[in-house]
Amino acid sequence: QNYLDNFWPDLKAAHELFDSILQAQRERESESQENKGKEYPEHLPLEVLEAGIKSGRYIQGTLNVNKHRAQLEAFVRLQGFASKETG
Repeated sequence: QNYLDNFWPDLKAAHELFDSILQAQRERESESQENKGKEYPEHLPLEVLEAGIKSGRYIQGTLNVNKHRAQLEAFVRLQGFASKETG
């Protein structure tokens, strides 16, 4: 802020960009505090997920993401199921 004020006082676009970034940072910090330090908020309460896993409504496994095609390719390896290599 000081840099912009001292060296670019008339550059309105830069001041608006700075204000926008500052506001986004404040919102992220506020959300982080609301989520108790978690990067992402939980979608369902833990109790609901545990009950759903026990009842068979949900499955539990390990997410595997292709590091070369992370935007396109991933799968979940289910716990308790043998893989093709071991079967």
